[in-house]
Amino acid sequence: MRAARPDATAARAAADRLAGLATPPGALGRLGELGVRLAGLQGVVPPRPVDRVRLVIFAGDHGVADHGVSAFPPAITGAMVRTFLAGRAGVSVLARQHDVAVRVLDLGVDEDFADLDPQVRAELGAHKVRRGSRPLHLTDALTADELDRSLAAGRAVAEEEIAAGADLLISGDMGIANTTPAAALVAALAGLPVEEVVGRGTGVDDAGLARKREVVQRALRRLGDRIHDPRQVLAALGSADLAATVGFMQQSAVRGVPVLLDGVISTACAVAAEQLLPGAAAWFVAGHLSPEPAHAPALKLLGLEPILDLGMRLGEGSGAVAAVPVVRSAVALLREVALLADLASEG
Repeated sequence: MRAARPDATAARAAADRLAGLATPPGALGRLGELGVRLAGLQGVVPPRPVDRVRLVIFAGDHGVADHGVSAFPPAITGAMVRTFLAGRAGVSVLARQHDVAVRVLDLGVDEDFADLDPQVRAELGAHKVRRGSRPLHLTDALTADELDRSLAAGRAVAEEEIAAGADLLISGDMGIANTTPAAALVAALAGLPVEEVVGRGTGVDDAGLARKREVVQRALRRLGDRIHDPRQVLAALGSADLAATVGFMQQSAVRGVPVLLDGVISTACAVAAEQLLPGAAAWFVAGHLSPEPAHAPALKLLGLEPILDLGMRLGEGSGAVAAVPVVRSAVALLREVALLADLASEG
């Protein structure tokens, strides 16, 4: 498996087009740069409109949720999955506003959703790997087989979304306590101290933050020398939903379809995807900056600058969906603004 390469020739041609627009040099700022980047990812100048944006929310429970690292109980995960299905979550509202298709998948929620319509339940759990992950500070969250199944599930989902016509993909997340494995992944993969990457997540108090830091520290100590193997790191510290997100991003990079990253969960997975598949990060665009402390260093490791900085920490893919209009604006400007050469010929 190998990541595709963005089209450098198209990117150069797009930069030339940007320089030739009927705007002062540099006046479009990062909007112009984003348009050029998208042209390189699409391999065409001017870039095509980004009309078919598809969000997949990977849901799963986490064993550490029973160890005082979250302000909410694990049962909220299943409740929020039902809220997504009803179209009433925060990201659901944003997705309707910005014409983004939403799909929610249960990769590792610790329940069977027996109350749901059988067809809805079957679609929701089509790629389910297990019920919950093991507590990462006590034992590996996933076995090697579960890791393989999770990665394969994510790759299959990416293929399904691309087959449905996606020209931009977003990964969302739902899982109480999922900022704990995300912070642990960033600490391990980026070699950063626990104190610099562990945040309050859903809003834990000082005692909860101290517990969360200790859990991550114990997980890293337990990992030992395996910390140098990103696959071992993902199995030990991740979960079915996070590993599936990694596979989703890997396959997107293989197929040459851009991924708009959300917050700390998706960006931690993006770091793992890049380390497992070098070159994958060329296909990632940072939607926004979360206040979670692990997010900024993870973006820096990937060489990405976020489009938005609104203080959002909802997760679900919401920050990335909020950035979709900016992505579309960048493309529209490069497509539709007059060229100085055309104005001169008309004059």
